Amino acid sequence: MFRNLLAHPVRTVLTGGSVLLAVFLLCFLRATVTALTSSVEQASTQRLWVQSAVSLLVDLPLAYESKIKQVDGIEWVCKWQWFGGYYKEESNFFAQFGVDPETMLKSYPEMEIVSGSYEEFAKSRTGCMIGLDLQRRYGFKVGDRVPIVGKIFPRKDGSPWEFEVKAVYRTTSAAIDQGTLYFPFDYLRESIEGGSAWGDVGIGVFLVKLRPGADPTRVAAAIDLLFDRGPQRVQTTTEAEFSRQFVSMMGNVPLLLQSIGGAVLFAIFFAMLNTMLMAGRERTRDIGVMKALGFTDAVVFRSLLGESLLLCLLGGGAGAGLAKLVEAGLQRVMSAQFPGFAIDAATVGVGLGAALVIGTLAGLGPGWRARGLTPVAALREGI
Repeated sequence: MFRNLLAHPVRTVLTGGSVLLAVFLLCFLRATVTALTSSVEQASTQRLWVQSAVSLLVDLPLAYESKIKQVDGIEWVCKWQWFGGYYKEESNFFAQFGVDPETMLKSYPEMEIVSGSYEEFAKSRTGCMIGLDLQRRYGFKVGDRVPIVGKIFPRKDGSPWEFEVKAVYRTTSAAIDQGTLYFPFDYLRESIEGGSAWGDVGIGVFLVKLRPGADPTRVAAAIDLLFDRGPQRVQTTTEAEFSRQFVSMMGNVPLLLQSIGGAVLFAIFFAMLNTMLMAGRERTRDIGVMKALGFTDAVVFRSLLGESLLLCLLGGGAGAGLAKLVEAGLQRVMSAQFPGFAIDAATVGVGLGAALVIGTLAGLGPGWRARGLTPVAALREGI
């Protein structure tokens, strides 16, 4: 089988390269789809999100916090306010949120501080906590000052907001990304109320942590009923549904990516089939000689099927290996839009499995044709 592949090195390299690119693309697309859906699948059942019933872009009154806390089954509430700034240049965009340091970490047992001190972040007015991916992306260290230009909440003197890195976190859940900057919400509120920044004091969403044993459906219904007559109606959802909203904002991206991957595999299958049909016809005379010498139909069939499988597995293995080789670089590029992007063992397995299927299907036709040839017919056709 190796000798047959090396008989036409250019054709073998081009076909194997096509399989390589197909498997690499399949691994990349599947990792992207997994990153999109994992935030929904790994969402906690003990966290609810309260947002405006009109739109996520409409802020809720700050006074709602005290009323939400009165609902039975709630352990604590954490304010979240989208900041929407950028680091030095508009191309350097990442998520920033004003939160309550007192309840933020308690709400997320999946988060772990890897450097710095959360206590320092909690007691600092201008401190911030950043994710591990954000640290890797920009090289921030504990103690560095990070200037953020506010677009929604600009400072009146035109200067950027400055936050000092007090802690760096990582997470074990894809529901929480590692590319976000968190700072104390009170710093934003006091700046607006003190007249040093433009904007309205409001809350984008309230994060609600449930008590153990509390029924999420009942608590969500109670919160919605509490503000049913306004002044601002709310919509309370589970964390999974809240994450699903962000995925749906991008359209049906998972289906699009899966369709692209399927189309690529379909095209590569025909390229591989064409290669094996050519190889089978070129070796018709050899097949006749083998059968005349006593080799069975099964041996001839397995030789062509094995050649197809070997070529696909070599190309597919190289494609999966390339995907793992550049995984770290892809993570740095993709983590801002697709937190949790990773080419795991299951993704590599899918890529290799696809190569195995293509190799099997592409080798069946030529192998079956060779199996059915008689020695006389094969020798006559090969002349």
